[in-house]
Amino acid sequence: MADATRSEIIRAFIPESPFVGVLGLRLERLEPDVAVLVLPFRPQLTTIGEVVHGGAISTLIDTAAMAAAWASDEVPASVAGSTVSLSVSFVAAASGRDLTAAARVRRRGGRLCFVQVDVTEPDGRLVAHAIATYRLG
Repeated sequence: MADATRSEIIRAFIPESPFVGVLGLRLERLEPDVAVLVLPFRPQLTTIGEVVHGGAISTLIDTAAMAAAWASDEVPASVAGSTVSLSVSFVAAASGRDLTAAARVRRRGGRLCFVQVDVTEPDGRLVAHAIATYRLG
């Protein structure tokens, strides 16, 4: 993807990522500094009963933060990047429903992006809140 913007790269990457595919994550919205992803509920993602496993929620958060960090019109010199830190607070158990992660870049530094992510159920009930630092290569 020569001369592709970061947004174009992440739009193409998410549907092709094997791990994203296993979880069934969907990119719902991407605009500068913002990404919204959905984790469809499936029984395979539960820990007990219909309670969604925290690892699945954390992956949703990490992927949304990454997408928001890449959501820019800049043409990168490299397609490298990685999560530097991720702090997740689980506010309530998520049970038997699709989850939406809304990620917003709060600050862009030279190579670091500081991203805030909220995970909610369809009725808007907050399930988790996170702060992520992502390094663009």
